[in-house]
Amino acid sequence: MNAAERKVVLITGASSGIGEATASHLAARGMHVILGARRTDRLEELAARIAAEGGSAAVRKLDVTSLESMQQFVDFALDRHGRVDVIVNNAGVMPLSKLEALKVDEWNRMIDVNVRGVLHGIAAALPVMQRQKSGQIINLASIGAYTVSPTAAVYCATKFAVAAISEGLRQEVGGDIRVTVVSPGVVESELAESISDPGGREEMRGFRKIAIKPEAIARTIHFAIEQPADVDVSEIIVRPTASPY
Repeated sequence: MNAAERKVVLITGASSGIGEATASHLAARGMHVILGARRTDRLEELAARIAAEGGSAAVRKLDVTSLESMQQFVDFALDRHGRVDVIVNNAGVMPLSKLEALKVDEWNRMIDVNVRGVLHGIAAALPVMQRQKSGQIINLASIGAYTVSPTAAVYCATKFAVAAISEGLRQEVGGDIRVTVVSPGVVESELAESISDPGGREEMRGFRKIAIKPEAIARTIHFAIEQPADVDVSEIIVRPTASPY
């Protein structure tokens, strides 16, 4: 595969967890990965590892809550490679708490990152893909897009929204652009570090007793990308075999 044949894949939230694992996995399989996150030091370390293994990676500071930042992220990929084949809207936060805790700032942060971040990714990438008459938008939801648990009402609401937005987009874009929702179950990640509420932290400890590694989700994303252009893997749930959730 020469450089011109490699898919160009943009990944938000690429500094850790699923985003980092996805970048490494796709780069190892010959794709150009464009890494976006706020922590550029982590991105630079990841890009260096990918380059040392013969892969292609570029870094751009990204705040998904800003449409301007997202547009600059997509423009950076276009300037570098001339096209955008896939965007993986992966960035997310999960500060769980009961509604009665009234952590309104955290609710707003989840809405800004988990919902607006996905919409900004669509807004920046979709016009490019429509001009190309090809492309794939992969949105990370969660098992929280299908069921609600105590302390997770707002988080689950954001993931229900991601699923709804993705399905609406899939119906609208027609045959040129594919739309995929990947919904992980419990995955080892840094998301739990954003939980300030003691009850939410305790709830997450229960969930985290059984977890899969982010590489499992990376393989799932690769599977969806590698299908033929006329095959749209619309929705995948990936969870630990032993998990009841």
